[in-house]
Amino acid sequence: MEENILRFEQVRIKDVGLVGGKNASLGEMIGKLSKRGVPVPTGFAVTASAFRDFLKRTGIASEVWRTVNAIDVTDQKALAKGGEKLRELICSTPLPADLETGIVKAYRELSKKGKQSQAVVAVRSSATAEDLPSASFAGQHDSYLNIRGEKAVLKAVRRCFASLFTDRAICYRVNNHFSHEKVAMSTGVQLMVRSNTGAAGVIFTIDTETGFERAVLVDSSWGYGEAVVQGKAVPDHFVVGKDRLLTHRPIVERTLGSKRLKFVAKDGGSRIVPTAAAERNVFSISDDEVLRLAKWAVAIEKLYGKPMDIEWAKDGPTGKLFIVQARPETVEARERTDIIEEYRLGKRGKTLVSGISVGHKIGSGKAKLIASPKQIAKFRAGEVLVTKMTDPAWEPIMKMAGAIVTDGGGRTSHAAIVSRELGVPCIVGTGIATKTIREGRPVTVSCAEGETGFVYDGAMPFSVRRTNISKLPKPKIKVMMNIGQPDTAFGLSKLPADGVGLAREEFIIANSIGIHPLALLNLDDLKDRGAAQKIKKLIVGYKKPTDFYIEKLAEGIAKIGTAFWPNDVIVRFSDFKTNEYSTLIGGKEFEPKEENPMLGWRGASRYYDPDFKAAFLLECEAMKLARDVKGFTNVVPMIPFCRTVEEGKKVIAVMSKAGLKQGKNGLRVYVMCEIPSNVILAEKFADIFDGFSIGSNDLTQCTLGLDRDSTRLHNVADERNEAVVTLIKRAIAVCRKKKVKIGICGQAPSDYPGFAGMLMKAGIDSVSLNPDSILPTRLMLSKMKK
Repeated sequence: MEENILRFEQVRIKDVGLVGGKNASLGEMIGKLSKRGVPVPTGFAVTASAFRDFLKRTGIASEVWRTVNAIDVTDQKALAKGGEKLRELICSTPLPADLETGIVKAYRELSKKGKQSQAVVAVRSSATAEDLPSASFAGQHDSYLNIRGEKAVLKAVRRCFASLFTDRAICYRVNNHFSHEKVAMSTGVQLMVRSNTGAAGVIFTIDTETGFERAVLVDSSWGYGEAVVQGKAVPDHFVVGKDRLLTHRPIVERTLGSKRLKFVAKDGGSRIVPTAAAERNVFSISDDEVLRLAKWAVAIEKLYGKPMDIEWAKDGPTGKLFIVQARPETVEARERTDIIEEYRLGKRGKTLVSGISVGHKIGSGKAKLIASPKQIAKFRAGEVLVTKMTDPAWEPIMKMAGAIVTDGGGRTSHAAIVSRELGVPCIVGTGIATKTIREGRPVTVSCAEGETGFVYDGAMPFSVRRTNISKLPKPKIKVMMNIGQPDTAFGLSKLPADGVGLAREEFIIANSIGIHPLALLNLDDLKDRGAAQKIKKLIVGYKKPTDFYIEKLAEGIAKIGTAFWPNDVIVRFSDFKTNEYSTLIGGKEFEPKEENPMLGWRGASRYYDPDFKAAFLLECEAMKLARDVKGFTNVVPMIPFCRTVEEGKKVIAVMSKAGLKQGKNGLRVYVMCEIPSNVILAEKFADIFDGFSIGSNDLTQCTLGLDRDSTRLHNVADERNEAVVTLIKRAIAVCRKKKVKIGICGQAPSDYPGFAGMLMKAGIDSVSLNPDSILPTRLMLSKMKK
C-alpha cells in the first residue's frame, strides 16, 4: 500500500495522481526553487490513497459512488440534495485509527519545524483532477485557514475529503467527462503565513485579459488572500514587464484598490472586517515587494514551462513574503495565438455603469438581478447576471449567462476567474450595478474597449472579426501602429505591427491623470478650492502631488514600451491646445483664452516657456523613469508642432538639462513634420533631430490655411491635395539624402489605402496606422513593389 502521509519535500509534480495538483506543485517548488530563493511554507500531504483507503475501510465507498453516479446535474434540487448527503456522510465518519495517528504525528513534527507547540496551519483540498494543464476551475473544493490543534486538523482533513462532493465539483467532473471513481482527494496541511496582519494576493504570469505573455500581474490586499480570490475587496493591482525585470524596475501599472474589507484570524478560521481608512489610502505592498514577487513568479513559470496562477502571502510580524500555491493558468494558455478575434461595437448607448473589464468580448441580454445562487430557477440562459459578487456556488448560473456584472471584485476575484474560463464577458468592481441596472431591461456588456468595461442601456449591435495572422505576407516597409490608450496595448500587440509610430501623452494625461500639471505644482496656492479637493482625493497613496503625475505618465509610456519591446515606440510629448488643457482639473487658472487654439500656444512653444517649463520638466522626468529606471529604451520621445529650428534647439537643451541627452542610453529625439517650415528647412531640422514623423492632419491644415476643427471646411481638408503631397515627398527625399529616419503617423494612410502605397514608392521608412487599418494596409503593401 502506498504511503498515506508524505512531507512536501518528498513530493514532485509527477505525483499528481497520489497527492493532487496543489500538493504536487508545492512539493515541486520546495524541491527545485527553495535553494534559488523562492520561499514556500512546508507541510505534508494526506494522500489520495489515504482517501480511498478511508472510504474502503469504513465501508462507505459503495454508497458514495452509487449516490454520486445517480445524481442528475441538470436537476439543481437533486444535485444539492445528493451533494449534501455525501458531505454529511463523510464528515460524520471517523477516520481509521492508524490514519489519525499518522496525521497527528505529522502535525506534531510540522509544529516543531514551525517552532510552535501547536502550529497554525492551512488545510487545503488537492484533488487528483484539479489544477491540471488542461483542466482547472476556481473554487471547486474547500480549504480552511488558521487551523490550530490536533482535533481541529483531523476535522479539517475530513471536511476537505467531503468537499470532493460539493455541488460545483460534481457538476464540473460530469461536464469535463471525469469519472467520479477515478478522481480522489488528497489534503495538504501547510504552515500558515500570518498574513492576517500582513497582506496577500495572487499573481498571473500572463495578462489574463489579452493573453499577452510578457507581463506579470500582481494583486494585493490586506489580510488573508480570501478577500482577493472571493472578490470581497478590490485589490491593489500591479503590472510588471518581464523583458526588463532582471536589470531594471519595470512596473508599468500601479492601481490603488479600495480594499474596503479584509479577512483576519479567528479561532479555527477567519472573519471579515472593514479596513481602516489609512489602509485603504496606501498600497498594501511596496514596489520592491512587487518586483520580488514578479521575479519569483517568472522563476516558477520557467520551472513549469507554462503560464502560472500563483497565490502569495506576506507574514505580518516578520514582513517576509511567501509563495503558498501555484497552478497552471489554463484559459489564455489554450487560446490560439495565430487567430486574432476582434469584437467591435456598432454604436454606444447610454452608459449605465462601468467597471473592470474581464476578457475582450461583448454580450447582451435582459438584465437579471440575482441575490443568491439559490435563485437559480429564476435565471434563464442568455440573460445578463447582475449581482453583488459571486463565489463557487454561482457556477451553474454563470455558465448560462450571456454576460456578468458585479458590484465588487477585481481582476483576480472569483467572478473574473470563472468568467474567463467560461468565455463569458464580465465587468467587475462597478460598485453600483445592482442599484443602477433595472431588472428585465435589455443591456449590452462591452469588454472590447480596453481595461474599463461599460454596460450600455439597450441591445447594441456588434460584430466579430477573426483573422489568421500567421499567413500574412511581410511588406517592404515597416507598418507601425498608432495607440491612444496604454490599457489597449497588450491586446493590440498581437497585431502584426513593427512597433508604435505614435503614442500620445495627452491621452495618458487626460485619462489616467486628469489634472493639469501646473495645478499639481501649485496645489497649495490654487484659488479653486473645489479643484484642490478633487486633486487631493486623486493623488491618495503618493508622497508628493507631482509624483502622481510623473509615475502615472511613466507607467502609461512604459506599458506601451513593454507591449512592443524591443521595437520602437515613438511617444509624442503633450500636444494639448489651450482649450483642451483648461478642461483638466485646475487647468482654468493656468491657460489663456485663445481665438484659435489650434494655431496657438501648443507643442514645442510651451516646453521652454517660463510659464510652462516646470510642467514640461515633469514630462521629462516621466520619460526618464520609463526609459532609464523601468528600462524601456525602445521608447523614442518626439517633439510636436516645432515651428522653427531655434525652437527645436531650445527644447533639446531643456531636455538635456533634465537628463534626456541625445545619444545617452541610446536616446534618439524625433520631431513631428507637420508645418511647412519643417519641410522648407528639412535639412536644418535633420541636423538636430534623429528622425521625422509626418503629421498629415496638421500639415494639411497649415499648408491649405484652414482650421481642421472647422466643419465648414471639411471638403477642403484633404491630405491627398497636390500641395500637401508635394511637401510630403520633398520631406522624404531630404531624409533619404540626410540618412535620417522618416515615417508618417497622420490619419491619411489609415483613411486612404492608396496613400500608403504612394508613400512607399516615395521611399518612406514606415507608416503608422490606426489598429483597424493594420491588417488590410499590410496586405495591400505586401503586394506592391517598393
